[in-house]
Amino acid sequence: MKLSQASAEIFVPDRSPLDAALPRTTHLGIGAHHDDLEIMAAHGIWECVGRADRWFTGVTVTDGAGNARDFAYAAYTDEQMRAVRRAEQKRAAGIGEYGAQFLLDHPSSAVKGGRCPELVAELTEILRVTSPDVVYTHNLADKHDTHVAVALRVIAACRALEPSARPARLIGCEVWRDLDWLCDADKVPMPLVGHEQLQSALLGVFDSQIAGGKRYDLAALGRRRAHATFSESHGTDQYSALIWGMDLSPLMHEGEPETYLAAFVRRFEEDVRARLQRLG
Repeated sequence: MKLSQASAEIFVPDRSPLDAALPRTTHLGIGAHHDDLEIMAAHGIWECVGRADRWFTGVTVTDGAGNARDFAYAAYTDEQMRAVRRAEQKRAAGIGEYGAQFLLDHPSSAVKGGRCPELVAELTEILRVTSPDVVYTHNLADKHDTHVAVALRVIAACRALEPSARPARLIGCEVWRDLDWLCDADKVPMPLVGHEQLQSALLGVFDSQIAGGKRYDLAALGRRRAHATFSESHGTDQYSALIWGMDLSPLMHEGEPETYLAAFVRRFEEDVRARLQRLG
C-alpha cells in the first residue's frame, strides 16, 4: 500500500511479506506519538504476544519532531529526534512481537489542523487491509489536542469503510487523562495479567523520553497498579494491573462525538449528585 508521506514506513519485525503480515492482524493500535501504543494499547499487545492466531499491529501517526526534550537529548534537532523516536518505536515493535508497525510520519500540526483528509484516507486503507477485530486509539476526553485529533480521524476512517468491514470494537484509551472518572458501567476494563517484565521492557525502550525528563514508564505502570487496587472498594485486588477504556464502537456507525462524550460526563455528574443526595 502507498502511504502519503515520502518518509513513511511499514516495519515488519519478523520480516514477513506485507501481504502476509498485514492481513493476520487481529488487534490494531492507532496512536498519535511514539510510545503512545505501549502506554494505552498494552492490553492489545498482551492479547497477542506469544500467539500464532493473534497479531497486534501498531500505527504511529506523527513524526516525533515536536517531542519535548532535556538532559541528554536537550541539544537534539527536530530531525535527530525524529530518527531517535522512529528507532525506539521499531525496537518496541520487535520486543512486543508486533505483526507490523506503521510509521506514518505526519507533522502534528497537520493532524490537528482541520479534518486531514490524507490521514483519514490512509487510516481507512490501513483498516481495510488489516481488518482487525478490535481497534485501540485515544479517548475523546484526553487533554492532548493531537490525541483527540487522532481519535476523531480514526472514527472518520471507520465510517468510511463499508459497515460490514468495520471492526467489531473501537476502544478509546488512557494517556493524557485517565478514565477512572467514568461510571463503572461505562468503563471497558482491560486487565494485564503476567508479562510484568515485558510491560517494563516496552516502556523502557523510549529512552528519549525517560532520559529526556519524562518518566512515562513509572507513571504508566503506577497508574495500572492504582487502577487495579482502586477499582473495587469492598474486595481484594483481582489483577496486578488494569487499564480503563471508553467504548467508542457506536461512533463508527453514527452520532456526533461531542454528544456521545457528553453522555458519559452527564452520567458521571448524575452519579456524584445522587450519592451526595443519598448521604446528605
